[in-house]
Amino acid sequence: MNGMPDRLVLLPGGRMGFVELKAPGKKPQLVQELRMRQLRRLGFLVAVVDKPEQIDYVLRRIGGGDAL
Repeated sequence: MNGMPDRLVLLPGGRMGFVELKAPGKKPQLVQELRMRQLRRLGFLVAVVDKPEQIDYVLRRIGGGDAL
């Protein structure tokens, strides 16, 4: 499906989220933005990661259920 985030993150306890991986400083394309918005409206957690140091934060958010 066009625009779907690169990774589906599945964690214990039924926690899940989507992660779009980008090169440093790069932004998602329009079709990716639209798909991420659609997924968020459906109640899924979606994040864009463009630096390795963001990974732990995103995993904590998905695992804890806090909004991104």
